[in-house]
Amino acid sequence: MTVSIAASGDAARAIETVVPRLVTDLVASGITAQDPDLWGPSAATEAASRLGWVEAVAVSRPLVPRIAALREEFLAAGLDHVVLAGMGGSSLAPEVITKTAGVPLTVLDSTDPAQVSTAVADSLERTVLVVSSKSGSTLETDSQRRLYEQAFRDSGIDPAERIVVVTDPGSPLHELAEQAGYRVFTEDPEVGGRYSALTAFGLVPSGLAGADIAELLDEADAISALLAVDLDENPGLVLGAALAGTSPLRNTIGIVADGTHIVGFADWAEQLIAESTGKDGRGLLPVVLEVDSPEVTAGLPDVQIIRLVGSREAERHVAEGEVEITGTLGGQFLVWEYAVAVAGILLGIDPFDQPDVEAAKAAARALLEGDGAADATTGTTAAFQDHGVTVQWSGVAAGGTTVVEAVSSLLAAVGDDGYVAIQAYVDRGVNRELEALRDIVADHVARPVTFGWGPRFLHSTGQYHKGGPATGVFLQIIADDDTDIPIPGRPFTFGQLIRAQAAGDAHVLAQHGRPVLTLAAQDLPALADVVTAAVSAPGPSS
Repeated sequence: MTVSIAASGDAARAIETVVPRLVTDLVASGITAQDPDLWGPSAATEAASRLGWVEAVAVSRPLVPRIAALREEFLAAGLDHVVLAGMGGSSLAPEVITKTAGVPLTVLDSTDPAQVSTAVADSLERTVLVVSSKSGSTLETDSQRRLYEQAFRDSGIDPAERIVVVTDPGSPLHELAEQAGYRVFTEDPEVGGRYSALTAFGLVPSGLAGADIAELLDEADAISALLAVDLDENPGLVLGAALAGTSPLRNTIGIVADGTHIVGFADWAEQLIAESTGKDGRGLLPVVLEVDSPEVTAGLPDVQIIRLVGSREAERHVAEGEVEITGTLGGQFLVWEYAVAVAGILLGIDPFDQPDVEAAKAAARALLEGDGAADATTGTTAAFQDHGVTVQWSGVAAGGTTVVEAVSSLLAAVGDDGYVAIQAYVDRGVNRELEALRDIVADHVARPVTFGWGPRFLHSTGQYHKGGPATGVFLQIIADDDTDIPIPGRPFTFGQLIRAQAAGDAHVLAQHGRPVLTLAAQDLPALADVVTAAVSAPGPSS
């Protein structure tokens, strides 16, 4: 078996009681047979066109030699620097695959001008760009493609020699790529982005970067037969029950890398869980944790800890109330995809749509186009300045007249069942110190805290924020600097785009009654210090 799961406490009881029911209901074989009725009548139409991922291993086999041949062609031409322009499901799986394999891949999943400019300036003469988008109309990816096309031309390079496209057949990107003469890989349109790890979206950039994608498919294939049958030991059913079968439901899933050889898997699982389950006021909130994060030992009754462990660690005693899972990367991809589909059944939601992700995208586009119907000032208070930081509230009345008071006010609003989402719309390549705020805030509020890089998280946890339980409070951090880059062929810049994405998301969150505090500053380390100070400061007087 390529994946092994052990559990204790509530998770073990859920496995013991729920899995036999799933076996009796023929859930595993139903998923494998692509039965769209498993998620109820309201989800059947969407599910009918989103279950192609169960066949991904077999369908993807012919891609392996084609990708290998293209890699050799590029290497022979001296092109050994692979950049991936993609968002959400188009970028997270390749990032995990290549990090785990130890091969270099530049993942450009940002519209931050500084991060984009750094990527374009890095080894352009040796660069191959993979443009990856299922819909072919993802605004971030389209903007990145336009910039690289111009950079190639300005350097006397034919973009057709350097750009590889991965998209759905017949998409706008597919049509553009064929007209431009780009190399194109198309994928089954009946596979949703977050379920696409074992398709061309995961394999093309990873294989071009040098990862062993044949072995990855072998790993998934080794577990596929067990996942397809209705047995108590089916790991997809076992993990699905642990995720969504506890009673009362532990609806926060803390994912901890603790000895696993897989690098960054929790970030991929975060998108799969949040975007699949966060809707209709229900869902599972995934939280990426370190082994010493406050939530791990806090004993919160609504938090389920899942540890990603190595094979040796899997033999140890499982801590009370926790789940431990070990396995190969390919096996884990497929097990978690089955498990989240099972969780959708247990939660009574459609795991294949993402309506609130689309709402945030629409709000950002409307702001860029100057549509007054999506005016970002709607539901916001007037901004004020404090020590170089611009402070603005959305969705609630202003709390405090200083940064410290505002942050304290936001954190004081976290309920007993609430969480904090820190959203950093900055260059993640040089602002990693902001991640330290996650543990600091979690220790203060004694509740789960998520951290997301914007606009990357909009394609993952962004769905849960609006569609899941209305228990979150939101802290936006925005880089307020002069760095900017025009987007070729667009009437707006990368700086305007990322600010519109932040404002658009705040607008939609406010419409859903979620409180949002936005802090914009040039000196981000200093801002981090102010937020750190705020967690121990009293809130504003009433």
